[in-house]
Amino acid sequence: MAHMPASRPYHHGDLRAALLQSAERTLREKGTGALSLRELARDIGVSHAAPGRHFKDKQALLDALAMEGYERLDRALAEAYGAGPGFEKRMAALAHAYLDFAVEHPELLELMFARKHRPDSSARLGAAVDRTFGSLTRLFADAQESGEIVDGDPERIALAAAAHLHGLAALIASSALDADEAVAGLDEHVHLLLYGLKPR
Repeated sequence: MAHMPASRPYHHGDLRAALLQSAERTLREKGTGALSLRELARDIGVSHAAPGRHFKDKQALLDALAMEGYERLDRALAEAYGAGPGFEKRMAALAHAYLDFAVEHPELLELMFARKHRPDSSARLGAAVDRTFGSLTRLFADAQESGEIVDGDPERIALAAAAHLHGLAALIASSALDADEAVAGLDEHVHLLLYGLKPR
C-alpha cells in the first residue's frame, strides 16, 4: 500500500478505527448529513468499497460512533465515581465528567441519544444506556446505604439527576447557556440538586 500523508488518520491497517476517527471529525464539523462512506474512503485514501468490510451502510457507522461515545462516557463516569469519600464530592465529579463530555462532544452526545438505530445495534446501544444510567443509580444507592441521602427508588432519584445534567447540556448545545459559565457554576447546581430550594 502507498504511504498515506501524515494528515490522514489511516495507518497500520486499522481501517475501522480510521473510519470512525474521520467520521467523528465530519460529524463535529459538518453534522450527520455530511457523512458518507464514499467521502470517508476518499478522505482516508482507500477504495470506495473498502468501508463496506466494516460498515454495511451509513447507519451502521453512526451506530458504531454512538457506541464508541458511550464507551468513552462510561470511562469518564467511572473515573469520577472514584473521586473520593463524600456523596456531594462524588456527585460533583460525576456532573463535571458528564458536562465536560457534553461540551466537548455535543454532536456525538446528540447522536448517542438518537432513537433511529439498526435493529441489530439497538440491543447493544440499549445495554450501553443502561450501563451509563447504572453508574448514576449506583452512586445514589450507595449514598442511601451510608445514610447520606433520603430513602426511595434510586432509579427515580438518578433520573431526576440525569434530567438536570442533560438539561444543562442541552442548554449549552443550543447556545442558551455559556459553557464556561455552566461549568464554573456546576458545583452550585449540584448543591441545589441535592438540597433543594427550601429554606433551612
